[in-house]
Amino acid sequence: MSGAAVRRGGLLPTAALLAGAVYCLLPVLWVLLAATKTRAELFSTFTYAPSFHGGLVSNVRDLFAYGDGRFALWARNSLLYAGVGAALSTVVSAAAGYALAKYRFRGRTVIFNILLAGVLLPQITLAVPQYLLLAKLHLAGTYWSVLLPTVIYPYGIYLCRIYAAAAVPDEMLDAGRVDGAGEGRIFAALAVPTMLPGLITVFLLQFVAIWNNFLLPFIMLSDEDRYPLTLGLFTMLDQGVSQQALYSLVITGALLSIAPLVALFLFLQRYWRIDLLSGAVKR
Repeated sequence: MSGAAVRRGGLLPTAALLAGAVYCLLPVLWVLLAATKTRAELFSTFTYAPSFHGGLVSNVRDLFAYGDGRFALWARNSLLYAGVGAALSTVVSAAAGYALAKYRFRGRTVIFNILLAGVLLPQITLAVPQYLLLAKLHLAGTYWSVLLPTVIYPYGIYLCRIYAAAAVPDEMLDAGRVDGAGEGRIFAALAVPTMLPGLITVFLLQFVAIWNNFLLPFIMLSDEDRYPLTLGLFTMLDQGVSQQALYSLVITGALLSIAPLVALFLFLQRYWRIDLLSGAVKR
């Protein structure tokens, strides 16, 4: 096959990827441009040209003034749920994945298969049982009702198990035992640094999942002071049916809610690169 034929054959996949990229990025571009519009411009003939009439600054100011700083409170709640929940989930996933990968005990395969089933199980099927369980414990409506269900992350445990089996050599663990280190110290001092790129991946995935989670807070919470951004913006959007001025604030809030995720991706990206390179040098 000639080089020209190969290039022509690669045009279709490239075009499909570009179409998919446009499909995914077009709503983000719309939100970015819509946030710059004034209220009058948003409900007039909409164009993809940005507005230079101070709409973005005015929208951000009105958003943070809404409900005596309600948006800032929701943002702090989202950071609490996503940050603490992702950190606890990463610790549990690291310990459980390492144990499943490096220890031999009865029932290990059964536990791993149950985890795989948990990965495949839609989270919506667990929301109501989780609410009933936490209501029995008198935790429904509290911060714990959103945090506790996120601690066990089956996909994170699965990833840590696979990563620990591939990246943590048994010889290194045996050397630690020969030197007299306990199992806890071996895990913290030897296994965790080696697993760090995988743990960062688990943290990032869980942070994004909790940050974007809507159903769990919607079921668990009734107090607006405990709402995350997703639920808070939804209530504003619902009120926008009778107060169209809130639509501009919801769009601006949606834009600002993306910023922490972008910043987190950019910040953690260098740790992936550094850790992967250092791991390659050590081996």
